[in-house]
This record gives sequence, C-alpha cells and structure tokens, in this order.
Amino acid sequence: MLDLTENKAAPAPKLRAADVAYDAIESMIVTLRLKPGSPVVESELVEMTGLGRTPLREALMRMSSNGLIQQMPRRGLIISDIEAAEHMSLIETRRVIERLIVASAARRATPEHRKNIVDCADKMLIAAKRADLNEYMAADQSLDHVVHEACRNPSAVAAVIPLIIKCRRFWYAFRHEGDIEEGARCHMLVAKAIAKGNEEQAVKAADGLMDYLESFARKVIG
Repeated sequence: MLDLTENKAAPAPKLRAADVAYDAIESMIVTLRLKPGSPVVESELVEMTGLGRTPLREALMRMSSNGLIQQMPRRGLIISDIEAAEHMSLIETRRVIERLIVASAARRATPEHRKNIVDCADKMLIAAKRADLNEYMAADQSLDHVVHEACRNPSAVAAVIPLIIKCRRFWYAFRHEGDIEEGARCHMLVAKAIAKGNEEQAVKAADGLMDYLESFARKVIG
C-alpha cells in the first residue's frame, strides 16, 4: 500500500517560466513600478523582466482572472486600481483563508519547510531593522511561497494569492502609516508556530497578523 504520511518530504518543484513571470509582475505591481490604472504593454514587460512573451502572457492571464489586471474596452489590459474602501472586506476574507493555510502548514510541513519558513521570517526581521523595503518585500514573498507549498492545499492558495498581493500593494502604497518592524514581528510569530507544528498557535498568530493589517488599513482609510 502506498504510504501517504503527511510529513514525508516531497521534492521541491522547479518553478515554471510562467511562475517566474508571475512573481516578477507581482513584484512590480506591489511596489507600484506598474502603477494602478496604467496600461499593460507586453513589449515593455519583456524588456523589464528579460522573460519571453509566452510565460508573460500566461502570467497575465492568471492575473486577469484573479482581478489584479483588468480588461478594459478600447483600452486593453490595465493594472487594477487600489480600492481603499473595499480593503477591510478583503482582509476579512483573507483572515478566514489564512487560518486554514497556516493550520495546514503547521500540520503538514516537512522539516525542511519548517526551517525555510523561519529563515524567511528572519530575513524579514533583518530587512525591517535596516529599513530595507525591497529586501523586506522579497522575503515576504518567499515566506508566502514556502508556507503555501507546506500547506498542500492548492485551492486555498489560489484563493488567497490575489488577496495577499492586493494587501501587499496597499501596504506599500501607504507604508508611511505602517510599522515595518511590527509587521516583521507578526510574520515571525506565524513562522515559529508553523515550525513548532502548533496549529492552534499558528491560527492565533495569523489572526494577529491580520489584526495588524486591519489596524494599518483603518489608519489609512480613517
């Protein structure tokens, strides 16, 4: 009989070109290099990323399907706007999915996952202390990748990714209202709970992270 023990390590999948393209475009959207409402020009993305048209088109299709990019009549593809008024409901939805993801990751992560999760969170702390926003955002993205792989729930991951990107972009756009070190601390609490395999603590820590994001959003909107 095939042993499907949850803690057995699986080889890490190699990122496809379309996944690399998705991450590259995500970073540009989050850091406002691709500004809300701006047109998506394929030739410019090829030049900016050094990637081919085929993986870029696949990444753009994925982003269009989850609302990060919009198809506008007579305008083509544009980067979606930041909807501040709708941001609280976005966090409310993300909170529910994050609880499932972190609990699953705490239960299913391999030893390598657990180590990498803490390493990524530690890089966030270091970047926060240096006030290095680019490194902070890169470490945040890496942390999400490892946690999502560890949770082994593709449908939950697919649902949460556009919410994460929108939250990350919102935070970047209004970062003057935020506390980067507090954000890093919240991520580390989630990471440590997952690393310990403590599902209840992981859910509590994820709620703490969402509380931080909600408080930040209220400062911006209020």
